[in-house]
Amino acid sequence: MSDKQHSSELDTDQVVLRVQGFFEKYGKQLAIGITAIILVGGGLFSYKQFIVKPKEEKAADYLFKAQQFFSQDSSQKVLDGDGTTKGVLYVINNFGGTKSANLAKYYAGVSYLKLGKFDKAIEYLKDFSTDAKQVQMVAYGCLGDAYAESGKKEDALDYYIKAGNTFITDESGSAEFLFRGALLSETIGKEDKALELYKLIKEKYPKTEKGNQVDKYINRLSSEKPDL
Repeated sequence: MSDKQHSSELDTDQVVLRVQGFFEKYGKQLAIGITAIILVGGGLFSYKQFIVKPKEEKAADYLFKAQQFFSQDSSQKVLDGDGTTKGVLYVINNFGGTKSANLAKYYAGVSYLKLGKFDKAIEYLKDFSTDAKQVQMVAYGCLGDAYAESGKKEDALDYYIKAGNTFITDESGSAEFLFRGALLSETIGKEDKALELYKLIKEKYPKTEKGNQVDKYINRLSSEKPDL
């Protein structure tokens, strides 16, 4: 046997001994750890099946009546319920982390906006998010309204533009929010921005109601610009 082969066998034996020693020393902890991983995996399934799912379903039940109030434009009942049913604030406070609680923030924000409580509207709408782009567009637009009403015009402009670019498939909605941004830009002395937004509406959404109206705004602002 060569020295090289002998050395290789020694190295292998040493590795085996080290591994055996490791398991003798830490085998119990490893077994506990592996068991814990299995239990966590099983526990996660149980948690989702027996806690999260019923919680989601219960939250959705409470939200259903609030949605009916929302469709009836009963903003205070949307928030607080009618005495026999719960409102969206209850869903938010008691079912945090559920999809219904997230959606409840949208209903709360819009309801507070309608009630003229703009700071509350901003609070809830900023905390809401969804992958449903058409709903997110409206939420951003409502944030624009709430900021505008509370005197925070720059923030309002940002959200109007954001709303106008969130769901461009809805041409009418997109044009509407860009138009609001353009009008607001004029009121805060940003005529160049207003002209840019009017032209964007004309270019992208010419067949919408706002698209049919913007020519007069474009012409007026263009004629007001001084010759350089």
